Amino acid sequence: MSGTGTESDPWELMTPPGTSSYRMYRDETADPPVLHCVVGTTKLAYLLRSIEDLHTMLLEAGDWVSLGSADEQKPAKEGTVEAWGRSDSNPVGGWYGLKKGLRGRFGMYLPPLLEALDLAELEHNARNNRMRALPRPTP
Repeated sequence: MSGTGTESDPWELMTPPGTSSYRMYRDETADPPVLHCVVGTTKLAYLLRSIEDLHTMLLEAGDWVSLGSADEQKPAKEGTVEAWGRSDSNPVGGWYGLKKGLRGRFGMYLPPLLEALDLAELEHNARNNRMRALPRPTP
């Protein structure tokens, strides 16, 4: 991963299968703080807290969790990262995605960032990838 995660120096990432590149950067001045995701000309946005919340969920799961990426208009397979990212039982009580119509794909774009931040291990198969938490880095 390159970049520092700012708008002027975004994180440069690849989707789990390694087929597409995209950029992410944080905006901690937004209310609430936002994690921007730029895929070509499409701009998605997620709550910045999703990084820590997803890592915590993976630690609690204690094993591999399927990604299950899906567009907002499609149902997410139960027990996946995608389903958790839109579940009423997650810490925000629903969608981490902020742009109506573009709130999905949580299971596609968040996992590579957690891997790049050394918070998770991620599979890189053509399909059906999974992830699991790595312990929190010690300061």
